Amino acid sequence: MNMSEFRVRTMANMAANGEEAEILFWVGCAGSFDERAQKITKAVAKILHAAGLKFAILGTEEACTGDPAKRAGNEFLFQMMAMQNIATLDAYGIKKIVTACPHCFNTLKNEYPALGGTYEILHHTTLINQLLNDAKISIQGGGFKGQRITYHDSCYLGRSNNIYEAPREIIEKLDAALVEMKRSKANGLCCGAGGAQMFKEAEEGKKEVNIERADDMLETQANVVAAACPFCMTMLRDGVKHHNKEAEIEVKDVAELVASAMDL
Repeated sequence: MNMSEFRVRTMANMAANGEEAEILFWVGCAGSFDERAQKITKAVAKILHAAGLKFAILGTEEACTGDPAKRAGNEFLFQMMAMQNIATLDAYGIKKIVTACPHCFNTLKNEYPALGGTYEILHHTTLINQLLNDAKISIQGGGFKGQRITYHDSCYLGRSNNIYEAPREIIEKLDAALVEMKRSKANGLCCGAGGAQMFKEAEEGKKEVNIERADDMLETQANVVAAACPFCMTMLRDGVKHHNKEAEIEVKDVAELVASAMDL
């Protein structure tokens, strides 16, 4: 299968052609506009395409889920944004959604139902793990042999939604050594971006949270730090840069690791 070029279709395009998508890929604000997170978006699209899934995006019809507004305390703005998105999703009859952002995942899964928006929501690590287990995609882990990979638990994925094993199972399928940080799973340390902290100045303290987390990463002597959240990606990369370790430690999303190891 030639993966170098494929078009990601919009729901509007599919509807105009009388087609239905199996799954909506919710890209999110970071995945749409942040240059680094766009690479994660491309990796997820590549995986969905390789698995033969009929998927689509909303494109310009997708608005922010409202997560940052809600976390910052603006419930009114959150509800306005959520109702707009629910109207769009329901207009297309969408039942199943995958997203690479735990913030979008948590909001769509746990907060939209109260406003009338109930859908099956999957985080990309859960779906990718399923696709690997069902042999819908195959990977060559050899490229990661001998590498040490540590995984950073996103707060909204881990503690908020109890998803710990799917990303770790994926990493183990890469033939790499999965090394845990001293603070992991339910005891993991926040990257410092959640709760709308990403969008405000740091409060006075002795140390930035992401620098503290970078210390945990360095302790594992991992070559690769695997993330599963675009917010975490930014904070972890900044932590690595703070220590001048960019040449030694790569921060990659789980989807990027899989996309690079796929049988193409």
